[in-house]
Amino acid sequence: MLHICTPAVDHLACTPFNEKAAIGAYDGAVWYDLFDPTPAEIIFVESSLDLKLPTREEMQDIEPSARLYNEAGAEVMTMTAMAGMAEGNPVKTPLTFILRGNVLITLRHADPKPFETFRQRAGKPNGETYATGEAVMAGLVEALIDRLAQALELSGDDIDSISTGVFRSGPGKADRKTQDLQGLIEKIGQKGDALTLLRESLVSIQRMVAFHQTRETPGVRASKEIRAAFKSLQRDAAALISHAEFLSAKITFLLDATLGLINLEQNKIIKIFSVVAVIFLPPTLVASAYGMNFDVMPELHWTFGYPFAIGLMALSAVLPYLLFKRNGWL
Repeated sequence: MLHICTPAVDHLACTPFNEKAAIGAYDGAVWYDLFDPTPAEIIFVESSLDLKLPTREEMQDIEPSARLYNEAGAEVMTMTAMAGMAEGNPVKTPLTFILRGNVLITLRHADPKPFETFRQRAGKPNGETYATGEAVMAGLVEALIDRLAQALELSGDDIDSISTGVFRSGPGKADRKTQDLQGLIEKIGQKGDALTLLRESLVSIQRMVAFHQTRETPGVRASKEIRAAFKSLQRDAAALISHAEFLSAKITFLLDATLGLINLEQNKIIKIFSVVAVIFLPPTLVASAYGMNFDVMPELHWTFGYPFAIGLMALSAVLPYLLFKRNGWL
Protein backbone atom coordinates (compact mmCIF):
# COMPACT_ATOMS: atom_id res chain seq x y z
CA MET A 1 0.00 0.00 0.00
CA LEU A 2 1.25 3.45 -0.90
CA HIS A 3 0.06 6.74 0.61
CA ILE A 4 1.28 10.01 -0.86
CA CYS A 5 1.11 13.12 1.29
CA THR A 6 1.15 16.71 0.07
CA PRO A 7 1.35 19.74 2.38
CA ALA A 8 -1.73 21.95 2.57
CA VAL A 9 -2.12 25.29 4.33
CA ASP A 10 -2.58 23.91 7.83
CA HIS A 11 -2.36 20.13 7.51
CA LEU A 12 -0.95 17.22 5.53
CA ALA A 13 -3.20 15.77 2.82
CA CYS A 14 -2.57 12.03 2.38
CA THR A 15 -4.24 9.97 -0.33
CA PRO A 16 -3.81 6.35 -1.46
CA PHE A 17 -1.85 5.87 -4.66
CA ASN A 18 -3.95 5.60 -7.80
CA GLU A 19 -2.29 4.25 -10.94
CA LYS A 20 -4.88 6.05 -13.07
CA ALA A 21 -4.26 9.45 -11.52
CA ALA A 22 -3.57 12.32 -13.90
CA ILE A 23 -0.02 13.32 -14.68
CA GLY A 24 1.25 15.76 -12.08
CA ALA A 25 -1.38 14.74 -9.52
CA TYR A 26 1.34 14.08 -6.97
CA ASP A 27 3.54 17.06 -7.70
CA GLY A 28 4.69 18.76 -4.52
CA ALA A 29 4.38 15.60 -2.42
CA VAL A 30 6.73 15.50 0.57
CA TRP A 31 6.02 12.01 1.92
CA TYR A 32 5.70 8.66 0.16
CA ASP A 33 4.65 6.01 2.70
CA LEU A 34 5.19 2.47 1.40
CA PHE A 35 3.63 -0.28 3.54
CA ASP A 36 4.23 -3.80 2.20
CA PRO A 37 4.30 -2.27 -1.31
CA THR A 38 3.41 -3.98 -4.55
CA PRO A 39 5.94 -4.11 -7.42
CA ALA A 40 3.93 -1.46 -9.29
CA GLU A 41 4.11 0.94 -6.32
CA ILE A 42 7.85 0.39 -5.96
CA ILE A 43 8.38 1.06 -9.68
CA PHE A 44 6.30 4.26 -9.47
CA VAL A 45 8.28 5.67 -6.54
CA GLU A 46 11.65 4.72 -8.00
CA SER A 47 10.83 6.23 -11.39
CA SER A 48 9.25 9.37 -9.92
CA LEU A 49 12.15 10.13 -7.59
CA ASP A 50 14.96 8.55 -9.60
CA LEU A 51 16.32 6.37 -6.80
CA LYS A 52 16.63 2.70 -5.88
CA LEU A 53 14.67 1.43 -2.87
CA PRO A 54 16.33 -1.16 -0.62
CA THR A 55 14.92 -4.67 -0.71
CA ARG A 56 13.43 -6.39 2.31
CA GLU A 57 16.59 -8.46 2.72
CA GLU A 58 18.73 -5.32 2.67
CA MET A 59 16.49 -3.73 5.31
CA GLN A 60 17.01 -6.72 7.59
CA ASP A 61 20.78 -6.53 7.27
CA ILE A 62 22.12 -6.30 10.83
CA GLU A 63 25.43 -4.70 9.89
CA PRO A 64 25.47 -1.15 11.33
CA SER A 65 27.35 0.16 8.32
CA ALA A 66 24.58 -1.11 6.04
CA ARG A 67 21.78 0.61 7.93
CA LEU A 68 22.89 4.23 7.69
CA TYR A 69 24.44 5.54 4.50
CA ASN A 70 24.25 8.18 1.78
CA GLU A 71 23.52 7.20 -1.80
CA ALA A 72 22.88 9.35 -4.87
CA GLY A 73 22.26 12.44 -2.78
CA ALA A 74 19.80 10.65 -0.47
CA GLU A 75 20.05 9.61 3.16
CA VAL A 76 19.04 5.97 3.67
CA MET A 77 18.39 5.24 7.33
CA THR A 78 17.05 1.92 8.61
CA MET A 79 15.98 1.58 12.23
CA THR A 80 14.45 -1.17 14.33
CA ALA A 81 10.80 -0.43 15.08
CA MET A 82 8.32 -2.34 17.23
CA ALA A 83 4.97 -3.60 16.04
CA GLY A 84 2.21 -5.57 17.74
CA MET A 85 2.50 -3.84 21.11
CA ALA A 86 -1.24 -3.20 21.28
CA GLU A 87 -1.92 -6.93 20.81
CA GLY A 88 0.54 -7.85 23.56
CA ASN A 89 2.84 -9.63 21.10
CA PRO A 90 5.63 -7.15 20.35
CA VAL A 91 7.98 -7.95 17.48
CA LYS A 92 10.80 -5.96 15.94
CA THR A 93 10.66 -4.94 12.32
CA PRO A 94 13.00 -2.90 10.08
CA LEU A 95 11.80 0.56 9.11
CA THR A 96 13.61 2.59 6.44
CA PHE A 97 13.60 6.37 6.08
CA ILE A 98 14.91 7.75 2.80
CA LEU A 99 15.35 11.52 2.77
CA ARG A 100 16.21 13.16 -0.52
CA GLY A 101 16.00 16.91 -0.70
CA ASN A 102 12.57 17.89 0.62
CA VAL A 103 10.99 14.46 0.05
CA LEU A 104 10.72 11.63 2.55
CA ILE A 105 10.09 7.99 1.65
CA THR A 106 9.25 5.48 4.37
CA LEU A 107 9.46 1.78 3.57
CA ARG A 108 8.09 -0.84 5.93
CA HIS A 109 6.62 -4.33 5.95
CA ALA A 110 4.75 -4.02 9.25
CA ASP A 111 2.32 -1.42 10.52
CA PRO A 112 3.52 0.22 13.74
CA LYS A 113 0.71 2.19 15.35
CA PRO A 114 2.64 5.52 15.41
CA PHE A 115 2.35 5.79 11.63
CA GLU A 116 -1.43 5.78 11.69
CA THR A 117 -1.44 8.06 14.74
CA PHE A 118 0.83 10.58 13.04
CA ARG A 119 -1.11 10.49 9.76
CA GLN A 120 -4.39 11.18 11.55
CA ARG A 121 -2.87 13.99 13.62
CA ALA A 122 -1.12 15.61 10.65
CA GLY A 123 -4.26 15.39 8.52
CA LYS A 124 -6.43 17.40 10.91
CA PRO A 125 -7.16 21.00 9.83
CA ASN A 126 -5.70 23.81 11.93
CA GLY A 127 -2.82 21.56 12.88
CA GLU A 128 0.91 21.75 12.34
CA THR A 129 2.39 22.47 8.94
CA TYR A 130 4.69 19.86 7.43
CA ALA A 131 6.19 21.64 4.45
CA THR A 132 9.20 19.34 3.97
CA GLY A 133 10.01 15.67 4.21
CA GLU A 134 12.45 16.43 7.02
CA ALA A 135 9.61 17.94 9.07
CA VAL A 136 7.53 14.81 8.41
CA MET A 137 10.45 12.65 9.53
CA ALA A 138 10.76 14.63 12.76
CA GLY A 139 7.04 14.16 13.39
CA LEU A 140 7.23 10.42 12.71
CA VAL A 141 10.24 9.94 14.97
CA GLU A 142 8.47 11.90 17.69
CA ALA A 143 5.41 9.65 17.33
CA LEU A 144 7.63 6.54 17.53
CA ILE A 145 9.37 7.84 20.66
CA ASP A 146 6.03 8.74 22.28
CA ARG A 147 4.77 5.22 21.61
CA LEU A 148 7.92 3.68 23.09
CA ALA A 149 7.65 5.97 26.12
CA GLN A 150 4.08 4.81 26.64
CA ALA A 151 5.18 1.18 26.36
CA LEU A 152 7.93 1.78 28.92
CA GLU A 153 5.43 3.35 31.30
CA LEU A 154 3.08 0.38 30.96
CA SER A 155 6.01 -2.00 31.43
CA GLY A 156 6.96 -0.13 34.60
CA ASP A 157 3.42 -0.56 35.96
CA ASP A 158 3.47 -4.27 35.12
CA ILE A 159 6.85 -4.67 36.80
CA ASP A 160 5.50 -2.98 39.94
CA SER A 161 2.60 -5.44 39.91
CA ILE A 162 5.01 -8.35 39.54
CA SER A 163 7.09 -6.96 42.41
CA THR A 164 3.99 -6.91 44.60
CA GLY A 165 3.28 -10.53 43.70
CA VAL A 166 6.85 -11.55 44.55
CA PHE A 167 7.35 -9.77 47.87
CA ARG A 168 3.83 -9.44 49.27
CA SER A 169 2.36 -12.86 48.65
CA GLY A 170 0.18 -14.00 51.53
CA PRO A 171 0.36 -17.29 53.39
CA GLY A 172 -0.58 -20.39 51.47
CA LYS A 173 0.36 -23.93 50.68
CA ALA A 174 3.93 -24.43 49.59
CA ASP A 175 3.05 -26.09 46.30
CA ARG A 176 0.55 -23.34 45.44
CA LYS A 177 3.04 -20.59 46.26
CA THR A 178 5.68 -22.31 44.14
CA GLN A 179 3.25 -22.47 41.22
CA ASP A 180 2.44 -18.77 41.64
CA LEU A 181 6.14 -17.91 41.66
CA GLN A 182 6.71 -20.01 38.54
CA GLY A 183 3.93 -18.04 36.83
CA LEU A 184 5.66 -14.83 37.87
CA ILE A 185 8.89 -16.07 36.29
CA GLU A 186 7.07 -16.43 32.97
CA LYS A 187 5.77 -12.86 33.27
CA ILE A 188 9.24 -11.61 34.18
CA GLY A 189 10.68 -13.34 31.12
CA GLN A 190 8.06 -11.78 28.85
CA LYS A 191 8.71 -8.31 30.26
CA GLY A 192 12.45 -8.82 29.93
CA ASP A 193 12.06 -9.68 26.24
CA ALA A 194 9.80 -6.68 25.66
CA LEU A 195 12.26 -4.33 27.38
CA THR A 196 15.09 -5.70 25.23
CA LEU A 197 13.10 -4.89 22.09
CA LEU A 198 12.19 -1.43 23.43
CA ARG A 199 15.79 -0.58 24.22
CA GLU A 200 16.98 -1.87 20.83
CA SER A 201 14.42 0.31 19.08
CA LEU A 202 15.40 3.39 21.11
CA VAL A 203 19.10 2.85 20.43
CA SER A 204 18.43 2.56 16.69
CA ILE A 205 16.41 5.80 16.79
CA GLN A 206 19.23 7.55 18.62
CA ARG A 207 21.79 6.37 16.07
CA MET A 208 19.56 7.36 13.16
CA VAL A 209 18.92 10.85 14.53
CA ALA A 210 22.63 11.34 15.25
CA PHE A 211 23.47 10.26 11.69
CA HIS A 212 20.90 12.64 10.24
CA GLN A 213 22.16 15.58 12.29
CA THR A 214 25.65 15.19 10.85
CA ARG A 215 24.50 15.21 7.22
CA GLU A 216 25.38 17.98 4.82
CA THR A 217 23.09 17.88 1.81
CA PRO A 218 24.08 20.41 -0.87
CA GLY A 219 21.41 23.02 -1.49
CA VAL A 220 19.30 21.93 1.50
CA ARG A 221 19.59 23.60 4.87
CA ALA A 222 17.41 22.56 7.77
CA SER A 223 15.58 25.30 9.63
CA LYS A 224 16.52 26.20 13.17
CA GLU A 225 13.25 24.68 14.44
CA ILE A 226 13.91 21.33 12.73
CA ARG A 227 17.46 21.15 14.08
CA ALA A 228 16.18 21.93 17.57
CA ALA A 229 13.47 19.29 17.18
CA PHE A 230 15.97 16.58 16.27
CA LYS A 231 18.23 17.53 19.19
CA SER A 232 15.24 17.28 21.50
CA LEU A 233 14.34 13.88 20.03
CA GLN A 234 17.88 12.65 20.60
CA ARG A 235 17.74 13.76 24.25
CA ASP A 236 14.35 12.07 24.69
CA ALA A 237 15.69 8.82 23.23
CA ALA A 238 18.72 8.94 25.55
CA ALA A 239 16.49 9.52 28.59
CA LEU A 240 14.21 6.63 27.63
CA ILE A 241 17.22 4.35 27.11
CA SER A 242 18.33 5.11 30.67
CA HIS A 243 14.82 4.36 31.92
CA ALA A 244 14.75 1.08 29.96
CA GLU A 245 18.10 0.09 31.49
CA PHE A 246 16.71 0.83 34.97
CA LEU A 247 13.66 -1.36 34.30
CA SER A 248 15.90 -4.11 32.91
CA ALA A 249 17.98 -4.02 36.10
CA LYS A 250 14.78 -4.24 38.14
CA ILE A 251 13.62 -7.20 36.07
CA THR A 252 16.93 -8.96 36.74
CA PHE A 253 16.56 -8.27 40.47
CA LEU A 254 12.99 -9.63 40.49
CA LEU A 255 14.09 -12.74 38.62
CA ASP A 256 16.85 -13.41 41.16
CA ALA A 257 14.46 -12.74 44.04
CA THR A 258 11.79 -15.04 42.60
CA LEU A 259 14.26 -17.87 42.07
CA GLY A 260 15.50 -17.32 45.63
CA LEU A 261 11.97 -17.53 47.03
CA ILE A 262 11.31 -20.74 45.08
CA ASN A 263 14.49 -22.20 46.57
CA LEU A 264 13.34 -21.15 50.04
CA GLU A 265 9.97 -22.86 49.57
CA GLN A 266 11.67 -26.01 48.34
CA ASN A 267 14.16 -25.88 51.22
CA LYS A 268 11.25 -25.70 53.68
CA ILE A 269 9.85 -28.92 52.27
CA ILE A 270 13.26 -30.60 52.37
CA LYS A 271 13.75 -29.37 55.95
CA ILE A 272 10.46 -30.92 57.03
CA PHE A 273 11.45 -34.28 55.56
CA SER A 274 14.86 -34.03 57.23
CA VAL A 275 13.33 -33.24 60.62
CA VAL A 276 10.83 -36.08 60.33
CA ALA A 277 13.65 -38.46 59.43
CA VAL A 278 15.69 -37.35 62.45
CA ILE A 279 12.67 -37.63 64.80
CA PHE A 280 11.94 -41.19 63.76
CA LEU A 281 15.56 -42.30 63.71
CA PRO A 282 15.90 -42.96 67.50
CA PRO A 283 12.61 -44.96 67.70
CA THR A 284 13.80 -46.99 64.73
CA LEU A 285 17.08 -47.66 66.56
CA VAL A 286 15.22 -48.83 69.68
CA ALA A 287 12.88 -51.04 67.66
CA SER A 288 15.86 -52.49 65.81
CA ALA A 289 17.62 -53.31 69.07
CA TYR A 290 14.66 -55.25 70.43
CA GLY A 291 14.09 -56.93 67.11
CA MET A 292 17.45 -58.72 67.19
CA ASN A 293 17.29 -62.51 67.54
CA PHE A 294 19.72 -63.09 70.42
CA ASP A 295 19.04 -65.90 72.91
CA VAL A 296 19.94 -63.85 75.96
CA MET A 297 17.69 -60.74 76.04
CA PRO A 298 16.24 -60.38 79.57
CA GLU A 299 13.69 -57.74 78.43
CA LEU A 300 11.96 -60.33 76.25
CA HIS A 301 10.78 -62.22 79.36
CA TRP A 302 10.07 -59.11 81.42
CA THR A 303 6.38 -58.41 82.14
CA PHE A 304 6.80 -54.69 81.47
CA GLY A 305 9.23 -55.15 78.56
CA TYR A 306 6.77 -54.28 75.81
CA PRO A 307 5.38 -51.07 77.49
CA PHE A 308 8.97 -50.13 78.33
CA ALA A 309 10.06 -50.45 74.69
CA ILE A 310 7.04 -48.48 73.42
CA GLY A 311 7.63 -45.72 75.98
CA LEU A 312 11.33 -45.60 75.15
CA MET A 313 10.53 -45.22 71.44
CA ALA A 314 7.97 -42.47 72.15
CA LEU A 315 10.40 -40.63 74.41
CA SER A 316 13.20 -40.89 71.86
CA ALA A 317 10.85 -39.32 69.26
CA VAL A 318 9.48 -36.55 71.51
CA LEU A 319 12.86 -35.33 72.79
CA PRO A 320 14.28 -34.44 69.31
CA TYR A 321 11.00 -32.76 68.42
CA LEU A 322 11.12 -30.58 71.54
CA LEU A 323 14.78 -29.79 70.86
CA PHE A 324 14.01 -28.68 67.29
CA LYS A 325 11.04 -26.64 68.47
CA ARG A 326 13.08 -24.90 71.16
CA ASN A 327 15.83 -23.95 68.69
CA GLY A 328 13.31 -22.61 66.17
CA TRP A 329 14.08 -25.19 63.52
CA LEU A 330 10.37 -25.98 63.08
